[in-house]
Amino acid sequence: MPQSQTTEMKNYVLSVNAEGASSVVLVCEHASNHIPAELEDLGLSEDARASHAAWDPGAMAVATRMARILDAPLIANGVSRLVYDCNRPPTASDAMLARSEVIDIPGNQSLTQADRDVRTEAYYRPFEAALRSVVQRAADAVLVTVHSFTPVYHGVYRPVEIGILHDSDTRLADTMLQSATSHTNANVQRNAPYGPQDGVTHTLKEHGLKGGHLNVMLEIRSDLIETPAQQGAMAAMIAHWIADACAHLSVPGDVQCRA
Repeated sequence: MPQSQTTEMKNYVLSVNAEGASSVVLVCEHASNHIPAELEDLGLSEDARASHAAWDPGAMAVATRMARILDAPLIANGVSRLVYDCNRPPTASDAMLARSEVIDIPGNQSLTQADRDVRTEAYYRPFEAALRSVVQRAADAVLVTVHSFTPVYHGVYRPVEIGILHDSDTRLADTMLQSATSHTNANVQRNAPYGPQDGVTHTLKEHGLKGGHLNVMLEIRSDLIETPAQQGAMAAMIAHWIADACAHLSVPGDVQCRA
């Protein structure tokens, strides 16, 4: 593996292709279902720990392939979203969920403020600092966060296949939506299956909007990225879609596809 494609972990923060030359900065907040041993699996069964409640299946694989294609740095959270959801600020009640859809999380049921503070310092602060550093280093940073979502939620089927999410800055999302049919036949929708009203745009606001950087959040239905072949195809398609949007917006930095 080339040096530019090495993956490193420090303080439960995963860094891939740290020296990538692209203006695109990739983020995967729900990359892992790892729960540190001292948290005793949060009292969850093996099935619960493997489920979407604990992470975004396929998202990290897609993001890693996009990092290679775009020569972009990628910052990811190395612990389960149930330990700390790095797409939420410390003040958010769902930064450490007590229940996810139909799954109760015993290890999060009786957290004191002191408990929450310990997790914030151990898992969120290092992630936030690493991402901030990468964004500051990038020339004309373009922030792209990569997520996956379940085809069925609370018993309701979701027809959307790719969500293009944004907060108050719609520039990149608008451009991607306008060119969607040139890149994919998937059912692409704006701010679906979630939107700003669901509190899912924290990373965009904190690391995109505050600095005036182009930004977008991608939600990919998980049944479309279950296999390595699907993950590779999705990554290639989205990478070229993003590069096309950046060219349309005349991003001055380097946004090119290497495959």
